[in-house]
Amino acid sequence: MNIFARAAVGCSMLAMTATAAYSTELVGAVQFDENHAFTKALREFERVAGECSGGSLTFDLHLNSELGLEKDYFENMSQGIAVDYAIVSPSHMSTFSQKAPLMDMPFLFRDLDHWNAVMEQDALAPLAQDVLEKANVRLIGYAGGGTRQLIVNRPITNMAELEGLPMRVMGAPIQTRIFEAIKAAPSVIAYSEVYNAIQTGVIDAAENEAAGIEQMKFYEVGPHIALTAHAITVRPIGFSNATFERLTAEEQACVLEAGRIGGALGRQIESSQDSEKLQAMEKAGWLTTHEFTERDKLLELAAPVKRAYAEELGALDVLEAIEAVQ
Repeated sequence: MNIFARAAVGCSMLAMTATAAYSTELVGAVQFDENHAFTKALREFERVAGECSGGSLTFDLHLNSELGLEKDYFENMSQGIAVDYAIVSPSHMSTFSQKAPLMDMPFLFRDLDHWNAVMEQDALAPLAQDVLEKANVRLIGYAGGGTRQLIVNRPITNMAELEGLPMRVMGAPIQTRIFEAIKAAPSVIAYSEVYNAIQTGVIDAAENEAAGIEQMKFYEVGPHIALTAHAITVRPIGFSNATFERLTAEEQACVLEAGRIGGALGRQIESSQDSEKLQAMEKAGWLTTHEFTERDKLLELAAPVKRAYAEELGALDVLEAIEAVQ
C-alpha cells in the first residue's frame, strides 16, 4: 500500500469522529496556475484534509498571485489574517526565524535520495519549531525538489575548470561564501540582469534549476550545464497557527496529515519535472549537460563554511542531524 493509500485509510478513520454539521473555510494562496507543482501539492493537501475532516474543512485557494507574493503570504499567516495556508520559500521566513534559511543553504543535501530522506524522517523539525515559536506559523509539509546546476558559456567538468569562474549568485551572503569556498568567483547580480550579464561577458555563469533555465532562456547564452547539484530546494507548506488553534482536535490531525501528504506529492512532482525539463531541453538541442567529475571535492570544500554558517544561525545541531540521515 503506497503512502497516498495509507493516508486515505487513516483519514477515513479520523473522519468518522469529525462533524459535518458545520464547515470552516480555509483560504490558501499560490503564485502560480493549476499546472504548477506548488498548486498541485496544495490541491492534494485540500483533498486529503477535506476527506479526512468529513467535509468540515473547505478551501478557497487563490492562484496566480491574486493575494500577493510568498513574502506576503507568510506575513499574513503569521498575523492570522487573509491567508491560512501557502507554500513559502524559507528565505521569506528569515525576518522571523534566524534558523529557517538553513533550508536554502547550498550543499545541504548529498543528493535527491538524501534530500527526500531528510523530509521523510522530519530532520527539519527543530527549524519548524523555531518558525512556530518566532512567527506563529506551522510548517506542516515539505514540497520542492528543483535541483540547481551551473549554467555556463563553456563546458565545466572539474575543479580546474571551475576555479576562478565568474558567476552570478543570489544576494544571501552564504551563497557568496559557499561559491568562494569551491573556488569560483561569485558576484551578486539582479536576476533580471543575468541573461545580459552572460551575453556581454560580465560573467560566464549563473546557477538555477531547470524551470528557471527554461523560463528565462538562459540556455541561449549559457548552453553548457555543469551537473553540480549544489542545491535541492525545500519549499515548506505553511499553515497559520492562529487558524490551527481554532480548529477541533480532529481537524488539526487532518491538517497535519494532509500537509505531510501534500508535501510528499509536491516533492515527487517537482523533482520529476526538473529532470524531465532538463532532458527535454537537451533533446531539443538547446543545451548540453556535463557531469561534474569531482563533486565529492565540492562537498569537502563546502563543509567548513556550512558548519560555520549553521553555528551563526544557532542551528549546528540541525545540520548535524541532517548529515546523519542515511
